[in-house]
Amino acid sequence: MTTAAVAAPLNARTALLLHGPVVRTLLVLAWPTLVVQFAQAATGLIETFWVAKLGTDALAGMALVFPAVMLVQMVSGGAMGGGISSAIARALGAGRRDEANALVLHALVVNAAIGGAFAALALVFGPALYSALGGHGASLAAALRYSNVVFAGSLLIWLVNALASVLRGTGNMLVPAVVVCGGIVLLVPLSPCLIFGIGPFPALGVAGGAVALLVYYALALAILAWYVLAGRSIVRLHLTPLRWDAFWSILKVGAVASLVSLQTNVTIALTTGLVGGVAGPPGIAGFGTGSRLEYLLIPLAFGLGAPLVAMVGTCIGAGDYARAGHVAWIGAGITFALTEAIGLWAAMWPRAWLGLFGTDPGMLVAGTAYLHAVGPFYGFFGAGMALYFAAQGAGRLLWPLLAGLLRITVAVGGGYVALRLTGSLTSLYAAVALALVAFGALNVAAVWRGALRGKTLVCVD
Repeated sequence: MTTAAVAAPLNARTALLLHGPVVRTLLVLAWPTLVVQFAQAATGLIETFWVAKLGTDALAGMALVFPAVMLVQMVSGGAMGGGISSAIARALGAGRRDEANALVLHALVVNAAIGGAFAALALVFGPALYSALGGHGASLAAALRYSNVVFAGSLLIWLVNALASVLRGTGNMLVPAVVVCGGIVLLVPLSPCLIFGIGPFPALGVAGGAVALLVYYALALAILAWYVLAGRSIVRLHLTPLRWDAFWSILKVGAVASLVSLQTNVTIALTTGLVGGVAGPPGIAGFGTGSRLEYLLIPLAFGLGAPLVAMVGTCIGAGDYARAGHVAWIGAGITFALTEAIGLWAAMWPRAWLGLFGTDPGMLVAGTAYLHAVGPFYGFFGAGMALYFAAQGAGRLLWPLLAGLLRITVAVGGGYVALRLTGSLTSLYAAVALALVAFGALNVAAVWRGALRGKTLVCVD
């Protein structure tokens, strides 16, 4: 879009992002997203609970696929979704309503194109990937049954997250939350019905969870599309000619943020492979179950991160860099406190978590070692993720990208060396913990360095 775009009076919601009390505004905006993120995480955990009833191989199969499924969620909702929200927030903050409206169509096109490509790659290369990560025999078969179904319909996930991100960019966190939570009311009973064949439903085994997930996203897409098309949102869908500058407004944030999301999931996936090489399917199941709690931190960070994208992006659009920096630090502090509390709880009582999903001795040993070593450092990951979302809002993502690269290097490279030297999972998990500290510390240092120069964040435009 050009600077000639028509300016419009600020909507009351946009004015709140620019002038409302920071802590109160952040928490008011965060609670709907936090509720929906925990609801989504709970459904994943419930699904894991039911799949665990099918045996350790089924649980290990889900653990193999889970990083790829989370990558779809993180890229479509958190990365490209953050790019969408950031672009719309910056346009509204600058008073360019026409530009914000045009971005709705571009957001759908971007997510549909990337989602289709991602699904094709997962369907073609899934067997090789899961084998490389340690899947074989029954665990590999279970992974493929789940993966093939979920990725065949994964375009639904991308489109839902595109529309939800559009709404979040306007500061509307409530409607996406209501839609998602309403769908979960259906998903929770549907999943076990399709897994075990309860009542009139077929017994689909591990694939039943994937079918239930896609039904949920189909309903969510229908409702969100109706809401936007009915003109109930601040921004509306207009069938305008596609323009490169509108795509760039989304992609300059979303593409780099996608690399950060990829880094997170590659770290978990490669670490899963290292664990599998030492401890086999029980070790994969234990590590996968333990690291599910780490994945639970991502929805928590996103719950606060979505408002951070909207608030920081709107402030940057309006030129209020001081307020944008203040918002970023408050968000990081709150996220650190919450994620650190979860990590300390898990480290002190690991079997309270692991026991929800099984009693296999090998799974419990591997999972306990992971939570003892890594749990106390979850706060660093939380703070780093919060500043990553703030960086999305500002459109400045070099340091989060470098922090993610550092995390992979320390966790996977350091973990590999530790395993070669000691043969112990504990040493591998120590490298994973150190990687979380490095990730959080580099993000904090980068934002602080920018603040000392009188800027909010280090810029990569």
